[in-house]
Amino acid sequence: MVDSGYARYVALGDSQTEGLGDGDDVQGLRGWADRLAEQLVRASPDLLYANLAVRGRLAGQVRAEQLAPALALKPDLATVVAGVNDLLRPRFDADEVAAHLEAMFAALTAQGARVATLTFPDVSRITPLARPLGARVAALNARIREAGARHGVLVAETADHPVVTDPRLWSPDRLHAGPLGHARIAAAVAQALALPGSDDSWTRPLPHDPRAASGLRALGGELRWAGSFLGPWLVRRVRGRSSGDGRQAKRPELLPVLALD
Repeated sequence: MVDSGYARYVALGDSQTEGLGDGDDVQGLRGWADRLAEQLVRASPDLLYANLAVRGRLAGQVRAEQLAPALALKPDLATVVAGVNDLLRPRFDADEVAAHLEAMFAALTAQGARVATLTFPDVSRITPLARPLGARVAALNARIREAGARHGVLVAETADHPVVTDPRLWSPDRLHAGPLGHARIAAAVAQALALPGSDDSWTRPLPHDPRAASGLRALGGELRWAGSFLGPWLVRRVRGRSSGDGRQAKRPELLPVLALD
């Protein structure tokens, strides 16, 4: 075992864990899980890391497609983050989503892995048009905490701090964190894991932005967002398509973290 206690880190999830919003599909995606691996390797130079996440996946799909491969890699650290895509579906069932997450928590911890996850911010504080989703987010977060407690899973409470809904932490589509947001998520999970050098600085607000939109400017921004991102997303849903159709995990095998470069 390496000095930090972690030799093999495997990340399971959807677009957030894949890294959307932090880089691109041409130059490559980074994302919070990559950033966490980079922090882990500072204390554990021989750390191996795999990222099985695929954008667009529902929690049940993450369980069906990623859990068995993750177990086969025998991680001693795993992160499981999924459920946002379920939140956006008309027929959201918090109990069903939580059951899929709990099944993954149970299987990974039973095999001896340390497991970490996180709670989700209230998306209505990021975009007012998402206000009806607020109760769904709260319900899912409550179940994540309960399931995590039953299985000894570390829960990074990213939902509790106002800074996580600062627009500057999010990409233009408001569905994925931007580079700064991914850095804060990685820092939150690092603190939950009590990694060397981690602290609560990720919870601190950003400096005041005098350019922040308000009034008619804010309304115009909402309308542009709806046309540029919400509309195309709804069209894909109606057509039964997903942004992850035909995609594979970007890092399905355990590799040295230096291979991220």
